[in-house]
Amino acid sequence: MVKSKLALLMLTALAAGCGNAQTPVEANIKKVIEPRLGGGVKIDSVKATPYSGLYEIRAGGDVIYTDKKGEYLFIGQVFNAKTSENLTKARLDEINKINFADLPFESALKMVKGNGKRVMAIFEDPNCGYCKRFRQTTLKEVDNVTVYTFMYNILSEDSIAKSRNIWCSADRNKAWDEWMLNGKVAAAAPAKCTDPHDKIFALGRKMRIEGTPAIFFTDGTRIPGAVDLKVLEAKFASIK
Repeated sequence: MVKSKLALLMLTALAAGCGNAQTPVEANIKKVIEPRLGGGVKIDSVKATPYSGLYEIRAGGDVIYTDKKGEYLFIGQVFNAKTSENLTKARLDEINKINFADLPFESALKMVKGNGKRVMAIFEDPNCGYCKRFRQTTLKEVDNVTVYTFMYNILSEDSIAKSRNIWCSADRNKAWDEWMLNGKVAAAAPAKCTDPHDKIFALGRKMRIEGTPAIFFTDGTRIPGAVDLKVLEAKFASIK
């Protein structure tokens, strides 16, 4: 009985290993394509797709496609012609999902509107015009949300200074709103005050956030950009 159980475990492990292994075709595609991508780009994975013989190449948070021999590259999005589903977007959403609960909420500003039941996190730069517009329109109109704001300083050194002054204010949320909504600059931060810039900057890079605002939801998905209220409400409605 013990021997049969051991054999079963070994077979299960072998099957799992085989399922994750690259086929010779996939391995060859990686060998052929990776040097041609330039810029030190590394291919994370190559896998066959059900899309007419295309192979998916995943590099970081991006997806491109190639043929069986790696002779051609297809850069764009694949749609299901019958359902109009954007298959590439669905795949990118899956690849770029995060564990929302793992975000360092202690390093974020927190705003609660209404019952606060719907939760979202936003990465914003204080000098980002789209971020300001998003706050002045969509966030002003939406209700029953809890919003965690991570000050993600990627536009300039001035962004770092502004965020530090806001973080070190007596009322961080008020100071942030005063700047983003009204253009009122926060007072200079005390010399001994520390801020989470380095931590949030490193996190944003790890999460491949290339622009602001970047909005994350409890299901781990994200929306890049300053979406309107209709899009935001539709997203909340889609979360189970």
